[in-house]
Amino acid sequence: MKQRQTGRSYRRETVGVWFDVTVPLRNGMVRWPGNPPVRVRRVLDMNRGDECTVASLSLGVHSGTHMDAPLHFLRTGLGIDAMPIDAGVGRARVIPVQHPVHVTIEELRRHRIRRGERLLFKTRNSSRCWKTNRFLKDFVSLDEEAAHWLVDQGVRTVGIDYLSVAGYKSDTAAIHTILLKGGVWIIEGLNLSGVRPGVYDMLCLPLKIAGGDGAPARALLKPVGSVGKPVGPVGLIGSRGTRKT
Repeated sequence: MKQRQTGRSYRRETVGVWFDVTVPLRNGMVRWPGNPPVRVRRVLDMNRGDECTVASLSLGVHSGTHMDAPLHFLRTGLGIDAMPIDAGVGRARVIPVQHPVHVTIEELRRHRIRRGERLLFKTRNSSRCWKTNRFLKDFVSLDEEAAHWLVDQGVRTVGIDYLSVAGYKSDTAAIHTILLKGGVWIIEGLNLSGVRPGVYDMLCLPLKIAGGDGAPARALLKPVGSVGKPVGPVGLIGSRGTRKT
């Protein structure tokens, strides 16, 4: 009979363990309408007799899990190569969002947001949107009021679990501009389905593309204190790089 895992035993098991919340890049994956498709192709292949295997990669920089630079919506904004490291590295908080359409001020106020925080919004997107290669227009996003409020609180970074912090039918430029002009860095395309709300150490580093308006990133979370048992399948990376399931 399988023994029930307690919160204490779970905390012991996850010491030094990182949760991989990155969406893998792959051929045919979902993308924002009008953005370039993701194409991964082997130009050399040992299975075809080549000396080694080498792949080529073609994609838009806002594919999968990625970070937006201010240059994405601000003509004179910083490029992704000028991103301060602490925008993607440090303590972060995964916040649950119950509203089926938007991240709203009403929900945010309940979480006592503090200046300088890095916030990752876990919405219904994580359990729903990544199950298909078809773009879903009705994903949960920030509304303009919430974007202004986050800037006013002095938040450092915000992340969301689909391809944009702004909704498909909302004023995408306005919401991005509010955040980026207000000094808030943006992570998009997270998959938070396997982690519980709580406090984590975060590593999220985009490719250093010179003058880039954004870049794909690898995003990892390590629990701080008690955040409970994972709520679904998630990649676990041990302190020595051993992958667990």
